[in-house]
Amino acid sequence: MAVELRKGQKVSLEKHGVSIGEILINLNWSQPARRGLFSRAPQPIDLDLGCLFELTNGSKGAVQALGNSFGSLSQAPFISLDGDDRSGESAGGENLRINGNMIPYIKRVLIYTFIYDGIANWREANGVVTVKYPGSQDIIVRMDEYGTTQKMCAIALLENVRNETFSVEKVVRFFDGHPQMDRAFNWGLRWVPGKKD
Repeated sequence: MAVELRKGQKVSLEKHGVSIGEILINLNWSQPARRGLFSRAPQPIDLDLGCLFELTNGSKGAVQALGNSFGSLSQAPFISLDGDDRSGESAGGENLRINGNMIPYIKRVLIYTFIYDGIANWREANGVVTVKYPGSQDIIVRMDEYGTTQKMCAIALLENVRNETFSVEKVVRFFDGHPQMDRAFNWGLRWVPGKKD
C-alpha cells in the first residue's frame, strides 16, 4: 500500500517507537521512447535528485551531485545522496537518505530534481518520487504537471514537526534554475555555476 499526495497536500510521517529511522527518498524516471523504425534515437534525459536543507542552528546548503556535494548521514547535514544515475536505467533510480534520529537538528528539506542533460520533457521523463521509512506506507509524489521548458522542479517540502517527525508536502513547481527556486522558498544561498566530474 502507498499514499499518493495531491499538489498542496501535506501529511506527517508516522513515528513508530523512539525515532522514525532512516528516511529514503527515491527518484525514478523513464527515458524517451523512439518514435518510429527510422526515427533518430531520442536524446536521453539525465535527471538529478537533490535537496536544499536548513538546520535548526541556521546552517543552510544543498546536497546534490552537481558540485560533488553528496552530504553525510552521520554528521551535518545528516542527509546523503547515494550516487548519480545519468541514464534513468538504474532500477534503483537515485536516492537521498535522511537520518531520522537527527530530526531535532533539521528544520526543513526541499526535495528537487533538475535536468542536467537533455531537453526539458517532463511528460516523457514521468518522474516519480517515493518517500520510504520503516513500518509505514510509502508516500508517492508524481511529477504530473507538464508543458514547461524549465529544467528544475521543486518536488516536495519536508518540515520539522515538534522535533519528532517531518511533514511532507507535494509542491511540484518549476523554475529556470537553482537561484530562482531558492528565492521562491526564501533559502538565501549564494549560487555559482557548477559541473559534474
